Amino acid sequence: MTNTISKYFLIMAINMAIIHDVERSLGKETMVMQKRFSIAEAKNNLPSIIHDVEKGNAVELTRRGKPVAALLSIKEYERLCGKNQAFWSGLMTIRQVIENENIEIPDLDLEGLRDPSTGREAE
Repeated sequence: MTNTISKYFLIMAINMAIIHDVERSLGKETMVMQKRFSIAEAKNNLPSIIHDVEKGNAVELTRRGKPVAALLSIKEYERLCGKNQAFWSGLMTIRQVIENENIEIPDLDLEGLRDPSTGREAE
């Protein structure tokens, strides 16, 4: 049972790394602040800043030259906040992908990933 659990954790880590690479290649990995405004500048230019943000460009707001806030599109906000799966549903998704794509991970690839020691001595 422990080996099976370890395999699934490894598979999940591999899948997350693959998703991360795909998102990076699509430009979704991290949002780079493309424009920077002081709060006073933002106040005076808010309509044009909002139009720019709606197009997908993030804006950094500063106070005395230090970043204090960011403006981003609602689409990007929802992506960052609400789309995370719970662990169990993520695990089920990974299992389904493995099954659908006939992915096999040989035991040799998993050797040495788990510490075989029994842990600390009980007192």
